[in-house]
Amino acid sequence: MLPRAIDIQRVLPELIWCGFGVLLMLVQPFVRNRHFLSFLALLGSLAGTAASVFALIHGGPGFYGLVQSDSFSFFFRLLVGTVAFLVLLAAGPYLDRERLPIPEFYALLFFATAGMGVLASAQELLTAFIGLEMSSISSYILAGYRRDSLKSSESAMKYFLLGSFATAFFLYGIALVYGATGTTMLDKMAGADTTSTLLKLGLAMILIGLGFKVAAAPFQVWTPDVYEGAPTPVTALFSAGPKAAAFALLLRIFATVPAATKFWFWAFWMLAVLTMFVGNLGALVQTNIKRLLAYSSIAHAGYILVAFAAVTTMTSNSDVGAAPAYAAVLFYLLSYALVKLGAFTVVSQLGGAGEKNLSLDDYAGLSQRQPFVAAMLSVYLLSLLGLPVTAGFFGKFYIFKAAVNSHLLWLAVLMAINSVIGAYYYLRVIVVMYMREPSAEAAALAPVQFPVGVNLALLITFAGTILFGVYPNPVINFILQPNLLGH
Repeated sequence: MLPRAIDIQRVLPELIWCGFGVLLMLVQPFVRNRHFLSFLALLGSLAGTAASVFALIHGGPGFYGLVQSDSFSFFFRLLVGTVAFLVLLAAGPYLDRERLPIPEFYALLFFATAGMGVLASAQELLTAFIGLEMSSISSYILAGYRRDSLKSSESAMKYFLLGSFATAFFLYGIALVYGATGTTMLDKMAGADTTSTLLKLGLAMILIGLGFKVAAAPFQVWTPDVYEGAPTPVTALFSAGPKAAAFALLLRIFATVPAATKFWFWAFWMLAVLTMFVGNLGALVQTNIKRLLAYSSIAHAGYILVAFAAVTTMTSNSDVGAAPAYAAVLFYLLSYALVKLGAFTVVSQLGGAGEKNLSLDDYAGLSQRQPFVAAMLSVYLLSLLGLPVTAGFFGKFYIFKAAVNSHLLWLAVLMAINSVIGAYYYLRVIVVMYMREPSAEAAALAPVQFPVGVNLALLITFAGTILFGVYPNPVINFILQPNLLGH
């Protein structure tokens, strides 16, 4: 039986992304012009992202409730589509420099983005599993895309092996939840017995599987090695896209299944504390900029988990509900994605051929050699720190406020302590750029060229970081709407 037209409309972004991925592979043997292939990829990313508006206009459940096209899925489709577009802009010059095939890279990026879209809109656990696998399998290949690099191959192998274990946990958790509730549809689990041991075990398995994707401790061990070994544009994708999609599924489960809300509170509380400390303390001793940003990503996952812990207490408040905590997560993911994409784009260009210039020492005196680049990277780092007038400030502020309003004072205090720890290594990079003299070899080198596409990606991320830091109201008002999740 053919799907209904309305069902097609509600998954149109994912269909367009997959379609352009297939198209790029089909035209590869006949088209050798790299600029045309890049243009085709950018067109596909914009078309899929724009289609998310069409899917929202014709919103509702699709394919008999397997997916949900609502304001929530629209937000995440817009987010992952923008991430894909910015990665495409920055990746072209990198692929040329490293002499890597372009069409396959773009196709894999589209398939990964489509998987993220499915994951964010899934209203049923097996559909979520399909989205997770679409994203994961493409990501495994992208991590090892520099086939001549041992580090890249190592990162792909580690990501694949640990990701397979995480997928097994997630799938086994689905099986246990089905055994306890008799359904895999999230909206039909409202009446599930919250005391069921089978249900609790299944939810714990699902949390482990998704905890790997968001790099929550103790499931974060893959992150530094994979972030360091993967091509830097792929690292930028990993830091923003898959993490946002996995958090989207966690949010949908949390908002739809009451048993998850009651059962996961202490799990999130402990995961948040452990993840924040592991990420920040690990970053203190790093001398490789990509590993430093990888540990930073772990720490920021911990901050987001603070908001998840706040949901349970806020749900019992009939006047407000958990909407502020949900809004804090969504705004944080948006601001975090912009900042990480910008930071990794700078690192990608400064890394040079073979990504040899990734040590902190290589950034010494950058303010003298390339003052504008140093200034932009400083803004990104200060946003990660949570400095006012940047998007990162409001991101942390809303999460901190949600924790305080939920009376999770100890969690708020620990979050503040970790923010102070994080200030050390963020400011350390800025001090190296502005207060240390470059080596004689570095001073003699010509400034690194930033192509038009890379400059455009940096301009968009920089403008977004400042704009949402001084005027966050439109985004906050959108994600605070009562029917965000379609109910």
